Amino acid sequence: MSDQVLNVEKLYVDIPVSEGILHAVDGISLHVNRGETLCIVGESGCGKSLTSLAIMDLLPKKAVRKVNSLELCGESILECTEQEMSDIRGNRMGMIFQEPMTSLNPSFTVENQMVETLSRHRGVTGQEASNLAVQMLERVGIEPATQRLRQYPHQLSGGLRQRVMIAMTLLCNPELIIADEPTTALDVTIQAQILRLLRELQSDFKMGLMLITHDMGVVASVADRVAVMYAGQVVEEGPVLEIFDNPTHPYTRGLMRCIPIPGKIDRTKPLGTIPGMVPSLVGEFSRCRFDGRWESGASGSSVKTTSLAPLQGKNRSFSVDESPKHFVHFCCDDCLHKSGHQIGEDLAQ
Repeated sequence: MSDQVLNVEKLYVDIPVSEGILHAVDGISLHVNRGETLCIVGESGCGKSLTSLAIMDLLPKKAVRKVNSLELCGESILECTEQEMSDIRGNRMGMIFQEPMTSLNPSFTVENQMVETLSRHRGVTGQEASNLAVQMLERVGIEPATQRLRQYPHQLSGGLRQRVMIAMTLLCNPELIIADEPTTALDVTIQAQILRLLRELQSDFKMGLMLITHDMGVVASVADRVAVMYAGQVVEEGPVLEIFDNPTHPYTRGLMRCIPIPGKIDRTKPLGTIPGMVPSLVGEFSRCRFDGRWESGASGSSVKTTSLAPLQGKNRSFSVDESPKHFVHFCCDDCLHKSGHQIGEDLAQ
């Protein structure tokens, strides 16, 4: 059994629009190990959700997916037919969407929808399926489960609906779960409960979890590794502690300045921001993707200098401070040199 439940190499998603081709996802590579939580973080519009939809093969009809390699537990799913992908989705690979009210069918009870999942993927029907549904609802903290099973989605609170979605996703014991901002529509107290539940269930079921979010507080509380996305690309990736302690890409540093960390911020000064706006992803880039977003004075000697070692065969990609798991990727030479980092001798020559 492979330790890697998901491996993606060079994923592109292009969408034709009236102005040209929108390069929503631009050549990203990532992996998720068994029992690991990978958080993908970035601003709205950076390509996080489209990445998850591309992996699940649920992109809009006009979107074009190109990818060198897409593997689930060491097996390529790149050439799977629609029927084969339908067998995988909800079975070996599950997804928890941002808004459960639009994911659950309002015309059917919770029991109808959970039993259908078991019937479709496991061939379990009748009372046995209902009993398994009750057990899973109880496992995710829904009481009394038998009563909730007979209710419709509109009769449940937002937190309960999200727990139902999690229960449905876990029914077939998937190897990978993709959670697309599963706590955004919930209040802070319920958000913490859902995150704690996901963490506990991941440990119990030994599954890989890819969590998509724009909230660095969520990342700090649940992530094992982090991939920071900006303008359709992964700009930095590594263990969560290394990313938080030593953010290297200017965009990652900008995100960190926006977090109110007790003891590390000056309460007499405004909270940090990232200037400018995300560039248009339509057409080809002729300039730096981070142009106009640098913090005033944040170049050269004004920022903490980090030692970068070039990664073999990857242009403008480096390991950070000799870490075997912390990597940073720059979009162009201008962005690389303006960051002011110390680059290894191989590149200098």
